[in-house]
Amino acid sequence: MNQTSNSLTRAGFLILFALGGGDKHGYALMREARELSDGEFQIGPATLYTTIQRLLESGWIAEVAGPKDGDSRRRHYGLTGSGRTELNLELKRMEAIVKKSKTMRDLSTTTAGSAS
Repeated sequence: MNQTSNSLTRAGFLILFALGGGDKHGYALMREARELSDGEFQIGPATLYTTIQRLLESGWIAEVAGPKDGDSRRRHYGLTGSGRTELNLELKRMEAIVKKSKTMRDLSTTTAGSAS
């Protein structure tokens, strides 16, 4: 599957974002996604594992070895080079949108102030 930033879902973005801080297992990804979204977005198990499968197929994440003293039943995931590139592209896109929105807000504030 060849995904692009335009097809990256919110769950996909949050998983990539969470993995930007290091390798994690599924449950840790669910918790971190909730924290990264300030509790506004919760990934359930079905969405989590469907999204993980898509990200694996895209080559953006890979299964990695977990800690030697960890639970061997847990699968751990990490970003690949292309996953890190995709995450950085998405973050740049979001930064550009925030910058434009601030400019628009400043213009509308200035325009509204001069209209009175």
